[in-house]
Amino acid sequence: MRSLVTGATGYIGGRLAPRLLDAGHSVRCLARDARRLRDAPWADRVEIVQGDLTAPETLPAAMEGVDVAYFLVHSLGRSDFEEVDRVAAANFAAAARAAGVRRIVYLGGPEPAPGDRPSPHLRSRAEVARILLESGVPTAVLRAPVIIGSGSASFEMLRHLTERLPVMVTPRWVHNRIQPIAVRDVLRYLIGAADLPAEVNRGFDIGGADVLTFLEMMRRYARVAGLPRRFILPVRVLSPWLSAHWVGLVTPVPNAIARPLVASLVHEAVAHENDLAQLLPGPEPLGFDESVRLALGKIRDADVETRWTSASGRDAAAEPLPSDPDWSGGSVYVDERFRPVAAPADRLWRVIEGIGGENGWYSFPLAWSVRGWLDRLAGGVGLRRGRRDRHHLRVGEALDWWRVEEMVPGSLLRLRAEMRVPGRAWLEMRAEPDGSGGSVYRQRAVFLPRGLGGHLYWASVLPFHGIVFNGMARNITRTAETESLRGGAGEAVTHR
Repeated sequence: MRSLVTGATGYIGGRLAPRLLDAGHSVRCLARDARRLRDAPWADRVEIVQGDLTAPETLPAAMEGVDVAYFLVHSLGRSDFEEVDRVAAANFAAAARAAGVRRIVYLGGPEPAPGDRPSPHLRSRAEVARILLESGVPTAVLRAPVIIGSGSASFEMLRHLTERLPVMVTPRWVHNRIQPIAVRDVLRYLIGAADLPAEVNRGFDIGGADVLTFLEMMRRYARVAGLPRRFILPVRVLSPWLSAHWVGLVTPVPNAIARPLVASLVHEAVAHENDLAQLLPGPEPLGFDESVRLALGKIRDADVETRWTSASGRDAAAEPLPSDPDWSGGSVYVDERFRPVAAPADRLWRVIEGIGGENGWYSFPLAWSVRGWLDRLAGGVGLRRGRRDRHHLRVGEALDWWRVEEMVPGSLLRLRAEMRVPGRAWLEMRAEPDGSGGSVYRQRAVFLPRGLGGHLYWASVLPFHGIVFNGMARNITRTAETESLRGGAGEAVTHR
């Protein structure tokens, strides 16, 4: 079966394309700029056609020979998103009909209850659904509420609000009922909809196993994420407009996206039928807690170097992708330094592997000592563990308040912090040849905050980073250059 995926650079499309391939589909992706897909790990397995849904002359080539066409684009974030999506849907429908496409599949939003005045976002989604259902091509419209997965704008709002605010004043809509669904289940329904009988031309409600209020979702998110109980006080004075600005202030989700999403939360989003699940038998949809665990799995547990892959063995659909927007995937604070070194990479590596213990940390010894004492007072390990061997390390061993998480001899040392901090922290050091007999030293500190305390902790130590981390990079490279001049016969210089 040949499938066309529009929106392949977006949240759902970027996850659907590789799963269609795994299901045996031949996949063609339509993109306004084909270069945006070149770094996708599955790009060499799909056909990429450059085109624009608002430019109808570009669509016949995309639709040629297609059996199933997925409409997964929206212009949320633009002030004229309703008009743009209306034109895109009409062009898409006409091109699909002319090309003899067998089925259209569209992922839309929930239908407001009769008598409700829909938000512009939901009104636009309903209009697109109507255009596609009236196209003359059998169409399946999947009406999804909040989608749980890293990168979903609704989930990112939930994540950041809950993690950053232990006490919240919230609008009344936090009591509205929602039936959130895991992105894994959304993708399963999208793939299955391609095989629906030809006579099926209708909308379907889809949802997860739990019906919750937004307030309950925040509290259960906090519990799954290991955060203290959140205290939430609903009030009557926050209009959707004020709520959207409040969300924009507290979270990194852009205001242009937050506004229409928050306006949609004034409507309940609960499935009124379960017909698609009956037509597409499969596993039961996940509950909210398990969906959140999957979404947080990579952020919480994986090593920082492979956070864009599914090294943890969890469901990669729920985890971040490189194509996701910068504001998705949770907060990650990074301090990066690099310096050219007038010494070979093997000399630089000797200094890197010898760090810690009696050799010290090459920067501001008093600051490291004070931090170690504070850690011990808080019940942590401090700096008392030292190191097993003065010159050599191995994966898994303790190194002061760090643990050697990964090591590639001669090039990479990654340490995971075991000190008491409100989050998780890594320190990574690399030695890279520069091609001319010298080398480059790269240093990266990564911190994943846990709750508001984690964000405040990073802000409190940020003023010292220029002293500690810059001094560390400077002194490591100087030591490598000094040892290189001495012929490397001596031991590493002690920098306690």
